[in-house]
Amino acid sequence: MDNCIFCKIVRGEIPSRKVYEDEHVFAFHDINPLRPVHVLVIPKRHIESLAHASEADAPVLGRLLAVANKIAVDQGSPEGFRVIINTGRIGQQEVPHLHAHIVGGDAPVGPMLKRIQGD
Repeated sequence: MDNCIFCKIVRGEIPSRKVYEDEHVFAFHDINPLRPVHVLVIPKRHIESLAHASEADAPVLGRLLAVANKIAVDQGSPEGFRVIINTGRIGQQEVPHLHAHIVGGDAPVGPMLKRIQGD
């Protein structure tokens, strides 16, 4: 995808603070971190969202999750962290390239979801 911001980051056309890279995935610091540790891990090959992933994508999805622990620990979250994959409009995915947020730090990250009024 020529205009995808994350594809441009993988190609080196847009600078990033790289944390990890192998043949399948690329990880970099979020430009607007929400926690002391906030790293994005993306597949190098463009996959629009988790809803667009297929059985053929299992190796890269597995790799993405397998490196999440190493990245979290290396970045300062050895006692726990959260991995978030937002998907589509309802899931509040902001960039149409599959990505996982690794968030953590020295304090609990808070509740998984806030209740909607009326629940």
